[in-house]
Amino acid sequence: MSSFSGETKNELARIIPENRCCQVAELSALLRLNGKLELTGNNRKRLCITTDNAGIARKSFKLFKALFEFPLTVVMETKRRFNTNRNYLVNAHLDEQHITILNKLGIIDDQNHLVYGVERGIVRKRCCKRAYMRGVFLARGSVSKPGGSYHLEMVFPTHELARSVQRIGESLGIRLRLTERKKTFLLYLKDSDQIVDFIRMIGANYALLEYENVRVYKSMKNQVNRQVNCETANLEKTLEASLRQVESIRRLIDRITVEGLPENLRELAVLRLDYPDSSLKELGEMLSPPLSKSGVAYRMKKLEQLSEGPM
Repeated sequence: MSSFSGETKNELARIIPENRCCQVAELSALLRLNGKLELTGNNRKRLCITTDNAGIARKSFKLFKALFEFPLTVVMETKRRFNTNRNYLVNAHLDEQHITILNKLGIIDDQNHLVYGVERGIVRKRCCKRAYMRGVFLARGSVSKPGGSYHLEMVFPTHELARSVQRIGESLGIRLRLTERKKTFLLYLKDSDQIVDFIRMIGANYALLEYENVRVYKSMKNQVNRQVNCETANLEKTLEASLRQVESIRRLIDRITVEGLPENLRELAVLRLDYPDSSLKELGEMLSPPLSKSGVAYRMKKLEQLSEGPM
């Protein structure tokens, strides 16, 4: 996870929805993507959310406590593999009478069948859809650091769940693209405007501000670079034309002398030799009387034509 993803998730983990329906939606997303249901004996079950982010673990615990009354435990596991990894397990211990909670959280339907997509009743309201998307990003999302390439993605274990979340995004104006990678399914965004809309939609305001600042800076930098490149190209063209004109005038003078030049071209020819770096507009302002840029270009073309053949 990039540091920007981590900072964004830490910010989102501090958001506790005010409405109960939104609390249910967000907890449902966390359970569907980071949760599992285990039998522990004596007709008891354990509903567990596993995460490597302490903030997400705290939020999961708070959501459980706010919504339901049953025993909760939080366990930290340390695994040594390459580096030391810490996982936090938020465990909800369920008795038989608590099984209806699975239905309320959209894990099973009214017939006690597993729900493979997103239960519609969980995301009926717009605010609940936003809460669900926030939970999805917390569980399986990442976003690249602003300033480099633009990329946001969320990983899903099944196509049904990914497609359901994609439809929720579409209803919120977010056009997430779906692809498959190594037996998992990804929803992703590469358009910076859509990423900004997504970050705003899930409520990561500080991350949004940082993303927008870097994006505006990058845009301005690119604009300045384009302008400099354009001006450099124009300058190169001006210098190339000036060198060509100087060579043409010198050949012409070597052949017929300055006095042999037509009177209306003589002053311009001398000015070009004296000021090889000046633009046609600047040369026109030096003439007496002054001449427009197009008038100077016409006379310069006549000088080049004269240098190429007999008068």
